[in-house]
This record gives sequence, structure tokens and C-alpha cells, in this order.
Amino acid sequence: MGRELIAVIAQMEREKGIKAQKIISAVESALLSAARKKYGGADNIRVQLDPQSGEIEAVRLKKIVEEVSDPESEISLKEAYTFDDTAELGDEIGALLDMNDFGRIAAQTARQVIFQKVREAEWETVYKDYSARMGDVVSGVIMGQERRNYIVELGKAEALLPFSEQIPGETFRRGDRIRAYLLEVKPASKGPQVVLSRTHPQFVVKLFELEVPEIADKVVVIREAVREAGDRTKICVESKEPRVDPVGACVGVRGSRVQAVVRELRGEKVDIITWTDDPKTFIGEALSPAMIEKVGVNEEEKTALVVVSEAQLSLAIGKRGQNVRLASRLTGWKIDIINQSEYEKERAKEKEGEISDAISKEQAAILNAEEKNAPLAVAISADSGVIPEGVAEGITEEIAQ
Repeated sequence: MGRELIAVIAQMEREKGIKAQKIISAVESALLSAARKKYGGADNIRVQLDPQSGEIEAVRLKKIVEEVSDPESEISLKEAYTFDDTAELGDEIGALLDMNDFGRIAAQTARQVIFQKVREAEWETVYKDYSARMGDVVSGVIMGQERRNYIVELGKAEALLPFSEQIPGETFRRGDRIRAYLLEVKPASKGPQVVLSRTHPQFVVKLFELEVPEIADKVVVIREAVREAGDRTKICVESKEPRVDPVGACVGVRGSRVQAVVRELRGEKVDIITWTDDPKTFIGEALSPAMIEKVGVNEEEKTALVVVSEAQLSLAIGKRGQNVRLASRLTGWKIDIINQSEYEKERAKEKEGEISDAISKEQAAILNAEEKNAPLAVAISADSGVIPEGVAEGITEEIAQ
């Protein structure tokens, strides 16, 4: 079985990507299990497989003692001398076992353990390989569907595309080739479970990295991406080179680059926005494709009031509030939108309030001045005698002025 076993191990290493030493260790473990079963479950049996010749050697270790009480684990010094003339009390000496004398049950046990060990080693390889690729876009072939979840063949492993991670409305057939975002790799009792996603915002980011060389080269950076899969995605981009237009780089000649991403997303709308540290400009751009009239911000509370024309109001808000919701997530600001007429009404109310406040302040100031000047007028009257009523009023007015 020697040479043939080594050939099988080499073939498994080539086809499965499992290191030969792991397979050899698995075979040794399997043969040890079978040998222990044959020889009564003894713990003093050792099995070794030569990786060059494929020869298997099984040894039962026995302790050298003066008086033997357990023949299965002990040997007398006199008997030990027949194997090794340098043997001493307390040493262990090995006796070769007949490996050709395995029964049918023992051989079956060996095959099962070998299969299990090899499968575990294969699982470990898959787990390490795909764990290192988490966050990347992978390609695979649809193998089937179970409970609305698609099974995807990736090559070395099968992956799961859960229903919750599928773009709403998209369907696949067996044999269809798809691309997806490698979301996570979870260890499980039946092997690692590779989970894919086509709804994650980073899926769009990675697709742009594949389509736009400037992003792959870090000349253009996608600062943030938000998405409601199947409907709309918004990304904000920044250029590290002043001469490179980040939006133009992502759009491509005649829209070729962004259209490639849109096709992969089954027609999902993609808004590309230039990132800026000016919140008013950034918020206005984030509400694209709507045209914005005015933006007011409260930086302490991170709230913004956006004014649009009546014709642009529904576009700015979006279907079921989608556009403003995505813009708010993209910018990190709470955004309220009103139309121009509402804004003018609010401004008119504010002006009325400002005028009322100004009149109230002016009246309060006049009353305050009159109260301060009244004692001075009385003092003048007391020093100079009786002052005519009209003269006294004139003096009071002068002082007030």
C-alpha cells in the first residue's frame, strides 16, 4: 500500500490544495485508531508513516520492569535484552505490530477517519483562503436554490447568497455566472459557510474599483457610500490630484464606467457626488438630481434646512422619502426640505416678529427714559421756584433727548 498511498496523497495535495504533511498526519491518526481497535484500545501504540516510501510502522511501547504485572504494557528486563542488549529498568521498548493483519472493521474505521481528517483539513484551507478575501468581489456559478437562498459554486467552496442579501426582484437560473460581495465566512460543524451579498454598499464600491483605474490606484477615493438596493445608491468621491475630476473619472467616456456598474446592479440608479468640507455645498450636491435654491445649516445640532422650487420638491424628497433619506445618511446631517413659497411665508413671519420685537424694545426704551428724567424735572422746579407748565415740559423733553 506504500507507494500507492504516497501517490494518492500527492494527488490530493494538487487537487485539494491540502499540504501533504496534514494528510500524512491524518492517515497516521486513522491507522492508530484502527490499531487500537484491533489491539483492545491500548494507549501505548504508536503509528508512523514514512513520507518517502509510504511504509507504515506500528509499535507497541512497553515499560521495562523487574516483575511483569500487565503483559500488554510491561516487559521484563530479561525479555527486553532479546530486543536490545542496552535495555535498562524504567526504559520503554517498542515491539513491531503486524499491520497486514487488520480486519474488515479496522480497515473501514481507518477509511472513515482518513476521510474525516482530510475533509477537516480541506475545510481549514477553505476557511483561511476565503477569510483573507472577505470584503472582495468574487465570481461564481449558480448551482441551485434552497428556501429562496441561492447556492453559488466559487471553485474550492460553495457559498450562500441569502434572500436578504439579494437585490429585490432579481432572479437567477442554474448555471448563471454572478458576481457578489464576500460578506463573511462563518465556521460551522459541516464546514465553513461562505456568505455573499449583492445588497451591501461596499459591493458598489468594489465594482467601481474594478471599473475605474483611478480608484484602484488611490488617485480617486470613495469617501462614503449609502444604498437602498434595487433603487438608488449615492457615493461621494474625492480626488487626491487637482487635475483629476473625481466624478468624471467614475462616469467614464460617454458614461461607460458607471453604466457597467449599473448593468451589474440590474439598472439601479447611482448618484456620484463630489465630496467637500463645506456642508452647504455638500448637502446641496447630496440631494442630486434635484436642483437646490438655498441651504441653511445649524452646525451645533448638525441640522439643515433646504429650500427648493415647487417643481423640484418631490424630486428632492424622492419616492417615499428615499432621496432625502439617503442624502442624510451620506452627509451625516438631518435634512428638512421646504418649497420656495413655504420659505417666503416663514421669512415673512420672521420679519413680522422682528418688527414687533423692535417696536416693543423702542417703547420700553422710551418708558425707561421718561422714568429716569422725571426726578430731574422736579428738582429744577424746586430750585428755581414755580416753572410754567409748558417750560417744564420742554426741559423734560430736552433732557430725554
